[in-house]
Amino acid sequence: MKKFIALFLVLSLTLPTQAFFWNKKDKIPAKELDGKGYAGELPRIENKIEKPKTEVAEPIYEPQQNFDTPANIKPAPQNNPAFIDIIQKQDNTSEYINDINEIISMLEKVYDSIDNNENVQLFVSKGLLLTTNVDYLLGKYKNKPEYYYESFKKLTEVSKYTKSIMTLRKEAAKYQRYLAYTESGSIYNPTNIEQQLEYLKEEINSAIILLREEN
Repeated sequence: MKKFIALFLVLSLTLPTQAFFWNKKDKIPAKELDGKGYAGELPRIENKIEKPKTEVAEPIYEPQQNFDTPANIKPAPQNNPAFIDIIQKQDNTSEYINDINEIISMLEKVYDSIDNNENVQLFVSKGLLLTTNVDYLLGKYKNKPEYYYESFKKLTEVSKYTKSIMTLRKEAAKYQRYLAYTESGSIYNPTNIEQQLEYLKEEINSAIILLREEN
């Protein structure tokens, strides 16, 4: 017993005073801290956090003076297909009307060629332009309602007759001197050709009237 008392005194003298007199109420049992995280006081770091700075963005271009003045405003690109097809309002006119309006101008040129008594070469060139375009429209509107329009039928008739007169005038210019005194030569007689041309003028005029009624 005496040895135990002596050993206790030695230990009490060698250990730190605060370890011996540890306040039990400050010590939290481990089972109470289980699952509750850190139980001590967190350090104060408010002063160490740097507050974000608000930055003002600067423009990457320099503003142009008098931008909205009439002299600095560029005109609309009227010749640009993208502007015409997308920006501008689409034309509501039917495709057939656009086609026949072009044909009307060709009919008028053939009519004027006859009326002005132009030579064979000029007549044939204008007649060829007309008949080629009519042939194109025949293929384009085949099996479509426009194909059966009265105006379109008249146009095809005029085109066929124009082809025959073109052939007649070309052959007359080539063979008339050799066939003047034969029975076949009467076909190439200038009087006969003039009569055929006058009849073609009447047919062209009728076709133009019918085509314009479609507008």
